[in-house]
Amino acid sequence: MTRLPRITGKDLIRALERAGFEVVRVKGSHHRLHRPDGRRTTVPVHAGETIGPGLLGKILKDAELTREELISLL
Repeated sequence: MTRLPRITGKDLIRALERAGFEVVRVKGSHHRLHRPDGRRTTVPVHAGETIGPGLLGKILKDAELTREELISLL
């Protein structure tokens, strides 16, 4: 099993955009991303803070991406 990398919200959004997601709304520090096939997720963007492993796992589950797919998108 591949370990999840330490990643900021900004970097995660860039990776998700490469996977076909688009930022459709920003409310405060939370960016809502949607994909045409109906997948959606929310990513918090706090300056310089990394996303914890539990939250990152939840975002990947919402986006229906594997750890390996995320690493290839980074």
